[in-house]
Amino acid sequence: MARPALARRSVLAAVSVVTALTAACISAPMASASDTLPWEGKSAKGANQPYQHGYSATTLLDWDPRTDTDAGRLRARIPLQKRAGADPATQRNPDLPAETQNLTLAGDYGNAFFESHPYTNEFSQYLFNYWQYTDAYASWHGMPTEGVPEDSYDPSAEWTQRWFEFGSVNLPNPGYTNAAHRNGARSLGTVFFSDNDRGPQSYGELLVRDKKGDFPAARKLAEVAHYFGFDGYFFNQEQSQVAPEDVDDYMDFLAALRAEGLYVQWYDSVDAGTGKKLYENEFTSRNAPFIQNSERGPLADSIFLNYWWNHKKLTDSAAYATSLGVNPRRQVFAGVEAGTYQFDQPYDLDDDLGDDGKPMNAIATLGADFVHSDYEHKTEDDHQSTVFDRERRWWTGTSTGTGSAADGQWKDMSSYIAERTAITGSTFATTFNTGHGLGYWSDGARASDREWGNIGIQDTPVTWQWWLQGAGADGLQVDYDYGPDYVTADRFHYDRIGAYEGGSSLAVSGKLSGDAVLRLYKTDLKVVDGSKVKLTYAQPSGGDADLSLALVLKSDPKKTVRVPIKAAKSVRGGWRTATVDLSDYAGETVSTLGLGLTPGADPIDHFQLNLGALALSDGADHTPAAPTGFHIDQALTSTDELNLGWHLDDYKDVVRYDVYADGTYLGGVYDDTFYAKDFTGTHGRLQLVAVGKDGSKSRPATIGYDFAHGPGDVTAKASKDGTVTVSWDEPVSSGASVTLAAEDEDRAGHRRRVVLHPGRGETSATFRNMPVDGGAFVATVNPAGGTAVATTGTFADTEIEAYPKSAAELSGTSLTLTQPTLADWHTLTVYENGKPIPFDTTYSQGERDRVIHGRTTLHALSVTLASARSKVTAVLEDYAGNQAETVLREATD
Repeated sequence: MARPALARRSVLAAVSVVTALTAACISAPMASASDTLPWEGKSAKGANQPYQHGYSATTLLDWDPRTDTDAGRLRARIPLQKRAGADPATQRNPDLPAETQNLTLAGDYGNAFFESHPYTNEFSQYLFNYWQYTDAYASWHGMPTEGVPEDSYDPSAEWTQRWFEFGSVNLPNPGYTNAAHRNGARSLGTVFFSDNDRGPQSYGELLVRDKKGDFPAARKLAEVAHYFGFDGYFFNQEQSQVAPEDVDDYMDFLAALRAEGLYVQWYDSVDAGTGKKLYENEFTSRNAPFIQNSERGPLADSIFLNYWWNHKKLTDSAAYATSLGVNPRRQVFAGVEAGTYQFDQPYDLDDDLGDDGKPMNAIATLGADFVHSDYEHKTEDDHQSTVFDRERRWWTGTSTGTGSAADGQWKDMSSYIAERTAITGSTFATTFNTGHGLGYWSDGARASDREWGNIGIQDTPVTWQWWLQGAGADGLQVDYDYGPDYVTADRFHYDRIGAYEGGSSLAVSGKLSGDAVLRLYKTDLKVVDGSKVKLTYAQPSGGDADLSLALVLKSDPKKTVRVPIKAAKSVRGGWRTATVDLSDYAGETVSTLGLGLTPGADPIDHFQLNLGALALSDGADHTPAAPTGFHIDQALTSTDELNLGWHLDDYKDVVRYDVYADGTYLGGVYDDTFYAKDFTGTHGRLQLVAVGKDGSKSRPATIGYDFAHGPGDVTAKASKDGTVTVSWDEPVSSGASVTLAAEDEDRAGHRRRVVLHPGRGETSATFRNMPVDGGAFVATVNPAGGTAVATTGTFADTEIEAYPKSAAELSGTSLTLTQPTLADWHTLTVYENGKPIPFDTTYSQGERDRVIHGRTTLHALSVTLASARSKVTAVLEDYAGNQAETVLREATD
């Protein structure tokens, strides 16, 4: 599907294109590809900032969250929310069947290899904003496996020069999983095998059964998904051949994953009869057995069809699926290669329309994040409005969200996929926060001047971007307002005032010449006695219009009910809050929540209205209790980083936690842990506020910190003799302690932990007989007064396990190697009579005189020797330069 670099190209790997083109006689140009380069300057990665990594089959089978670096800081914790049932009458296009599903397979924050963070201080990273048209989001990116040194990556080198291992298993970004779940969409990881992109990693490593006949790898994939909080996997099996005898096992493997409660989507790339790589481009008897099997029953949940379909193929696909009892609108996904062709698509989704004009099959896209990733100004804050317009065009048909569709073949996704909603129950709150900003506002006051990006705290996006109706609609435009530093598209001329809460508000501007209705959210909200709507808004340019709630009730979907908004109360910074009582509508269900605008006697030429917050509550008090267990987990002052922790409350009670330092916003998350970088405070107070589902805020939990009277910055140096010296700036008084703890736990849940008590006035402590295995540790200095300060480090690495003789099959002149299982191995050099044997590498980079972790091809691991009597030795080297030799065979006369 792609190479390990961020390659916006066909679902086919480079090596598979030639094979497929020969078979299909079709030409498919590849997209220009580029890595997402590391952020620089103030947005550069923090020294200890948690990031995700990939997994090979070897590391997967050994996976344990206690030994997986940063695993506890990279979990998605928001449960998958239930969506409302279909309500065609309130869709923008009532004729669209609501059951037609969509899968978006795309990069999340951008795939910068060592920078897959849940959140960071960058406004211009990509944040997806169209969950309302998405049923599943699968993350498509390359992730180096754990242990690959960060300096292995040279961003200036061409993409084929990534000489390290990428995982065949890659997880979705937890921030994206949280956002998907908030909107009722599944989040999927990916499992990817090809002859090229993942080196010698092979599907066969997953299909090994234990003594009971079960698949340990299936159990591990389920454990990983459940721990990290996502819902399943997209399988992209593109090796040239699945051995015929393995096909049944592969099918059983998929069934085992589903039995673990996971959602599984299979790619149209394998002939179920022969196991050969095959792009069928429709749903037929050759790929259907991986979905619905006559002998095994249901296997995978759905299939992503390869792209070269036409109207007949999709018509036949739907018919064949129906004959098998497979719902084509939910399980057979017609693939669109978004990243390669962008708006100039050779794939016309009108080919998926039946005689009734409705989609016959589900729809999947690869690389719809091209709206950001292939745009030359993608990392520039002052060009993000162009990214927003490009994304809006892909999903709604026009950059502005109004008027006729853009020129060109591409129509838009909303022409085929009906909008969905997870806004249910009797409460709902939004601050129109898109998940990033050029500053942060809290209750109308600016709480931070720093830019930030965090899709995990993104509010439910406005359902229709945009849907204005009425005589006064033509002169109005809608935009997200990110404040004075935001550079809008040229068509806008409103005063940029920023947010009331979060990073953005919703700005409606232009000429209001008559009555207009702005439809905002598709909902399924129950109205009860005591239900109220609270609206916080600002009108910076004067010319106040009459405002009203514009509700569509389920009982009469053809009618828009206007409820006047009166008695707005001034809050701060020009913001006003009005409360509207909905008790008269008790027993009704709100299907559409919007806003009515009326100019009065005369048009308003320079109208502007900013919506800062909107909440519908049921009259009950949903204010959360103050958080408990708030504490500093690690104060890493030498690198200006802070790790915080607390007790996590249920999502039904708390939807987000906000962290402040002396009133300055540090960030938000739904989790029990938070990482802050560039934290330079010396003393003060940290506050943690819980936010309820109605937008209410708890009393803050508060803790003090005092680094001014502590040990100052702490450093640690590990030596090969097994000593670790921890040093700090300021002498400690009596009663101080220094703790050295390994970051990982053993299988029993214990950490290696040693405590020393330095004497009064000391500025260092030396730990002896420490490990020399290269493992990570945390050193913490706890002074008698002030706040404990920590630093991270790694033990010296002088150890390496030799390559096991049993890992090689050697008979006569035939030698077959299996990959070393040592986590930090780098190269394996095999000598025949002292001469190194060459091994072919991926991406047609030629032979090298050693096996290189992640870059030697699977085929190259089978070698024909020059002699059946030669001496054969193997030298294994790790990333630290340690070597160990194994004699595979002694020379014979």
